[in-house]
Amino acid sequence: MEPQYHIKCKNGDIFPYVIMPGDPNRVHLIGSFMDDVKKIASNREYTTISGYFKGVGISVTSTGIGAPSTSIAIEELARIGAKTLIRVGSTGALEETIKCGDLIINTASVRYDGATKDYVNPFYPAVASYEVTLALIEACEKLQYKYHVGIGASRDTFYGGQERPSFGDYHQSFMDNLIDDLEKAKVLNLEMEASTVFTLSSLFGLRAGAILAVFGNRKTQEFEVKGEEEAAKATLESIKILSDWDKIKEKKNKKYLYPSLI
Repeated sequence: MEPQYHIKCKNGDIFPYVIMPGDPNRVHLIGSFMDDVKKIASNREYTTISGYFKGVGISVTSTGIGAPSTSIAIEELARIGAKTLIRVGSTGALEETIKCGDLIINTASVRYDGATKDYVNPFYPAVASYEVTLALIEACEKLQYKYHVGIGASRDTFYGGQERPSFGDYHQSFMDNLIDDLEKAKVLNLEMEASTVFTLSSLFGLRAGAILAVFGNRKTQEFEVKGEEEAAKATLESIKILSDWDKIKEKKNKKYLYPSLI
C-alpha cells in the first residue's frame, strides 16, 4: 500500500494504539517520555512518531486544529491499522471549581462541529469508549493527578464559536449565552476535536478517549499554560493499562471488559 495521502504513513508504520495531539510540537513532548522513538513522517499539520512506553508499542500523530483535519487523520490512521485513539490536548473549563493545570477526561462531547455531520445525522452521539475512559481514570489515580470526568463540547472556531472577542468587536446576539447554557447543562469544557474523535471512532469500530489539560477557566477568567506534561504522561500510562487489560480479555476470550475480569 502507498503511504496515506495526508499523513504519509503506510501499513507497518504505526501501532494499534495511537495518541492524537493537535499541535505537532506535542508529538515531540510525548515522545520525550517514550523509548526507541522513530520519526515516521511529517506533512502539513500531521507529524507521526512511533516508539515504546513500558514495552507497549505506541504511535503519536498530530491532527492540527479542528474537526476537518482531525477527520482526515482518523480516516487515514484507521486504514493502516489504528484501533485505539486517544486525543490529548488543552481546553477551557466551564466550571468555577476547575483550576488551570487540572485534567479533564471527556466521556462524551456535544457535537457543535460541522465535519461529523458529513458522516452521520446530528442525533448520533459522540461518546468515548468506556474502556479508554476507565484506563485514563486509572492512570490519573496512579499518577496522583487532579482530574475531572464528564461531558465536553467541541466547536469549529476558537473565537466567535467560543464567545471570545472577534476582530473589530464583531458580534452577533446568538453568541451571547453559549457558556452559561453549557454550564447549566453540566458541560465541563470547550475544545475543538473530541466530538470528531468520538463520532468517527464509533462509526469505524475503533476505541477512543480524550484527556485535556485545562489552560483556562472561562468563568473565572483564570489562564495559565499548565498540565501539558501531566496529560501526556497520563495518556501513555493509560495505554499501558489498556494493553494489560486487552491481554486479559484475549486470554479469557472475552470481548468486553468488566470489573471482576481484572
